Amino acid sequence: MKEHPKVKIGEKPEHYNWLPDFVYGGIDGAVTTFAVVAGVQGAALATPLILILGFANLFADGFSMSVGKYLSDKSHREQYERIREIEFRHLKEKPHHEKKEVEEILALYGFKGKDLTRATEIVTSDPEGWVDIMMRREFNMTHENTDPLKGAATTFLSFVLIGFIPLFSYLLKPLTSLSNNHTFVLTSFLTLAALFFVGTVKSRFSAKSWIYSGLQTSIIGGAAASIAYFTGYFLKILIT
Repeated sequence: MKEHPKVKIGEKPEHYNWLPDFVYGGIDGAVTTFAVVAGVQGAALATPLILILGFANLFADGFSMSVGKYLSDKSHREQYERIREIEFRHLKEKPHHEKKEVEEILALYGFKGKDLTRATEIVTSDPEGWVDIMMRREFNMTHENTDPLKGAATTFLSFVLIGFIPLFSYLLKPLTSLSNNHTFVLTSFLTLAALFFVGTVKSRFSAKSWIYSGLQTSIIGGAAASIAYFTGYFLKILIT
């Protein structure tokens, strides 16, 4: 078993963790693009339309997701830093009140009497630790290992790279003798395999096995594509 890394309270992680953003962008990219392809295929429309709608979704939705990711991470970081600054100011302006809050927090962990007094003194002797416990318990906020720009870039690249897979077979269709149905079957296989791979990566952040996580992600993608396919199919019947 690996030894847990030693990190001081209040110490910020040095390295951006790109894997969660890769998983986030990859799953959404594959699922949404696959759904567009399945919907157009269900309506029995031409291959050029699949490519037009597919690529339009790929880049527009990928850009939208990356911008949303950037703004979300940036606003969280700004909010965290703003509240942290306020807490440091409160330590100087009303230390007795802040110590009382720490005492109330530690009492929730079972500290009583002299032990509670001693624990409060220890925590409040270090401003970084003092603010850290206030941020966690009073505001339910922790410093996230995020980077808004890198997170946005990772999300976009993952969305486009994995989301391109449902369109790959249709790009090669002029060079093959596959029918539309056979091309869609090949696309479905490649996309579900890609989703399974991303799901196995996702298993690193949960207690589930890689097989379970991979199958779960593939099933979700397949379900979304099925809904889109039959929606396109029935709409074609209603309109024509």
